[in-house]
Amino acid sequence: MRAPLTFLGIESSCDDSAAAVVRVGDRAEVLSSVVEGQVVLHAAFGGVVPEIAARAHAERLDGCVERALDQAGLTLADLDGIAVTAGPGLIGGVLSGVMLAKGLAAGTGLPLVGVNHLAGHALTPRLTDGLAFPYLMLLVSGGHCQFLIVGGPEDFRRIGGTIDDAPGEAFDKTAKLLGLPQPGGPAVEAEAAFGDAARFVLPRPLLDRPGCDMSFSGLKTALLRARDALIAEQGGLMVADRRDLCAGFQTAVTAVLAEKTRRALEVYLETTPPNPAFAIAGGVAANTPIRAALETLCAGHGVRFVAPPLRLCTDNAAMIAYAGIERFRLGHRDDATLSARPRWPLDQTAPAMIGSGKKGAKA
Repeated sequence: MRAPLTFLGIESSCDDSAAAVVRVGDRAEVLSSVVEGQVVLHAAFGGVVPEIAARAHAERLDGCVERALDQAGLTLADLDGIAVTAGPGLIGGVLSGVMLAKGLAAGTGLPLVGVNHLAGHALTPRLTDGLAFPYLMLLVSGGHCQFLIVGGPEDFRRIGGTIDDAPGEAFDKTAKLLGLPQPGGPAVEAEAAFGDAARFVLPRPLLDRPGCDMSFSGLKTALLRARDALIAEQGGLMVADRRDLCAGFQTAVTAVLAEKTRRALEVYLETTPPNPAFAIAGGVAANTPIRAALETLCAGHGVRFVAPPLRLCTDNAAMIAYAGIERFRLGHRDDATLSARPRWPLDQTAPAMIGSGKKGAKA
């Protein structure tokens, strides 16, 4: 039995300032998790403004750390280490977190561990469900979308990903095109619930090509053209039009993710995992139709389906603290030379994905 470890986690890769305390002994426990969003700060701009995000992180992160420690009933002296997102992401935000973590480590003498933000998401099913390696992971969010076979804390094999917009980014852009509030995912899903998905049959990009890579930019463009045609024909966009467009868009995204997941499952199952499992994380994992379609697909393949709670699917620091503990147990330590990285691919052997999303560089 290994001695329990208690880590502080710090996350600032995009527009959420977060701190959390996680303890891992016989099981993993989230002792506290604090997340301060910045939706109000960016609302007028229709997306995340990197400079505003970085400034907000610098102003808020120390308060998040204090609150996380208070909620856990601990002090810095009770910790075994500090984990921080060191990339990928918006460089100003990542730098804010890294500098704070370095200062805390220097002042306390605690070990410092830099964590890949994507690894935090990919390892979340182990934090929440104790999932055994290897498992298939779909990381689907505002800035990233990729299929990973997770074989260990630092063993990630990418078998597919988006070559342009990530699904969450496409949802946000769709919401903006239709005059809906941000973040776009929940807004589009709410409208789609009252829409007719059969009215606008939007394209399913790359389904005619083999493999697990995805594309969502053309889908967004097709929706834009359909919207403009309606406006030209009738002088405006009716409520029913907007709902039907949302339903058609969501159905197309769901179809693409379901088919690409089916292909990814085939690749994963060829490795004959002893306890096959599929996990999903990222903000898009909260979408009910997408989640239901993937859960049904897994059931048909005899694969366990795991979706962590929404608060741990979106950006948070608990996943960073947990991933830091996993790295620490492998012997990793960082020091004052730890750098903030805008890009940091999980699979170092795979070719770089094309494109860069507004919510973080694709890896």
